[in-house]
Amino acid sequence: MTVDLAAPPYAGLIAELAHVGRQVVGAGLVIGSGGNLSARPPGGEVAVVTGTGTWLDRLTPADFSLVRIVDGAVVGGSPTPSVEVALHTESYRVRPDINAVIHLHPQMSVLLPALGHQIRLITTDHVYYVREIRVAPYRHSGTPELAQAATGLIADGTCNCVVLSHHGCSVVAPTIELAHKRAANLEEAARATFHALQLGDTRTVCPPEYRDRLARLAAADPDPAGTGRH
Repeated sequence: MTVDLAAPPYAGLIAELAHVGRQVVGAGLVIGSGGNLSARPPGGEVAVVTGTGTWLDRLTPADFSLVRIVDGAVVGGSPTPSVEVALHTESYRVRPDINAVIHLHPQMSVLLPALGHQIRLITTDHVYYVREIRVAPYRHSGTPELAQAATGLIADGTCNCVVLSHHGCSVVAPTIELAHKRAANLEEAARATFHALQLGDTRTVCPPEYRDRLARLAAADPDPAGTGRH
């Protein structure tokens, strides 16, 4: 099976990922050719994945591979997907609700856990978008062990943001937009935690009643599309 990059819906996903690539580089969430992005049509069997060595702020359609999720085979586009392609395909395999994966190298999100500090969710936005952060042990980049360590922490469906120790983060969502919002708020939470530590605060978090309110709202009006409306 060969799939055309220009065919719908892949062309639209590529355009949206290229836009996110420019945004995350501009925000300092990744430098140079670090990080990688992917997305698939809802529940689709093939994902578009950024190619190896691509700069996320310079992405063109030629910089994407089409990868079959079940076995990681390249079925179109660039023949060399990111070395972290297993992180993406395994994420889709363990979570049918996931349609986008963003892997970045946000410096504060990596620094705090490396120094033994938990990233705290202090604002309502942190809680709304991030909800929970888990930290995967160090594994070498581009290995099955890294993919397994990260996806093992999201498989239960309650966590969407994983910090990869001394490396980066893996953030998942039903949509590219929501994955982007989650990644941005993960780093924002890390920066807020850092500033709180500078001020001598080690305990402040968002009031727990806000989480309770979100739970009540979700029970009354679930958001199955995962739009992350706020």
